[in-house]
Amino acid sequence: MSNEHASPSEPSGSRDEAEHTAELDEAAVQYGCRVGERLRSIRRQKRLSLQDVEALSSHEFKASVLGAYERGERAISVARLHRLAGYYSVPVDQLLPRTTSSKPDVVDLTADTPMLNGVTIQLEAVKEVPAPEGEMLRRYLDMIQVQRGDFNGRVLTVRQDDLRAVACILGVEIEVAVGRLRDLKLVHVND
Repeated sequence: MSNEHASPSEPSGSRDEAEHTAELDEAAVQYGCRVGERLRSIRRQKRLSLQDVEALSSHEFKASVLGAYERGERAISVARLHRLAGYYSVPVDQLLPRTTSSKPDVVDLTADTPMLNGVTIQLEAVKEVPAPEGEMLRRYLDMIQVQRGDFNGRVLTVRQDDLRAVACILGVEIEVAVGRLRDLKLVHVND
């Protein structure tokens, strides 16, 4: 069979290979941009300017090069990523995007949310939530119990401010955190 779309000098499989290579290149570019966004986010969380990082690293990371990494214009090697993580005092994996989706990696915890009187979490049900979410959620709720001296062991009312941390643990925006807790069969909302 002939491939009518291929040029006479081009083997029939070359077009498919070229399209596949272009798709891989585009995916790499998009991932590079997401890595850059994550690098910028961590640097800003550390309240460092590009020039601060240059000075902190004894000029190993030039401000212009780090800016190019953050804009996704330049790829960072694994070795340099490891050294940058050391300067930021974070585990290397925190400098990488958490997912491969187009969803942002940073959860916006500053969004205004409708005020709730509280969300009551069924503590026994939390034990059924798989790790790592379940373990982090259990530790956070244990901390709240210790702070409040509330050890009834059955339920715990999570306040509005606590819900921000719960949203972060679950990796969702605040406005969907209660829905996510309901999906996990952990809560009912107090009136």
